[in-house]
Amino acid sequence: MNQYHKPYTAEDSAIVFIDFQPQMLFGVASADRATMINNVTLLAKVAKEFKVPTVLTSVETESFSGYVWPQLLDIFPGQPVIERSSMNSWDSMDFRKAIEATGRKNIIMTGLWTEVCITWPTIEMLGASYNVYVVEDCCGATSPAAQDAALSRMVQAGAVRVTTIGALLEWQRDWKNKEHYDALMKLLRPQAGAYGVGIEYAYTMVHHAPQSAQKPQIVPKKAAGDGHASTRGITPVAAH
Repeated sequence: MNQYHKPYTAEDSAIVFIDFQPQMLFGVASADRATMINNVTLLAKVAKEFKVPTVLTSVETESFSGYVWPQLLDIFPGQPVIERSSMNSWDSMDFRKAIEATGRKNIIMTGLWTEVCITWPTIEMLGASYNVYVVEDCCGATSPAAQDAALSRMVQAGAVRVTTIGALLEWQRDWKNKEHYDALMKLLRPQAGAYGVGIEYAYTMVHHAPQSAQKPQIVPKKAAGDGHASTRGITPVAAH
């Protein structure tokens, strides 16, 4: 069976975060950068929750690119960041060793820029018999055309395109699996966009769970006979 014909799991996959550094982010013009930061940090938090092996790497940190985003470093405090000079992570023996040390063949790729620092190691890893999944909304390129061309090149080489929500839910797979359920919901509610808002609604309105807000909304009780008009900003009309 082709490895792409079955979902990956938290037990057979690893995730890579490549060059999430200020100077690299400045050059991204293929997606909204604030949304990308949100996606990357959400995926990182979920990977940590599921204990998915993680590799962090940076390029020319102090001479050009700047330090890895603090939002990402704080998710993996103290984890070594593999420093490189080559744009291609696969050129780094330290990076190769880190990938090999995970013991996983399903590699989930995220990073900047898609057309260089994601594409080049991806096609080489495919050649080394890894299965590579590129989380396209956790990758950014210097233009929409560059993003499209890079994704096409990687797919032609054998990679698979995925997105943040699909990538992280593949680790959960079945809602009957309760080990990570509550923690996953807690991560998704504030950070998964409309999906997260939907979870909040289901929790509070359907299951009557507490609101996740630090200071929950308190709705005044409707007084008998007032039609609740005053709380809606409506001035009652006198009957004639």
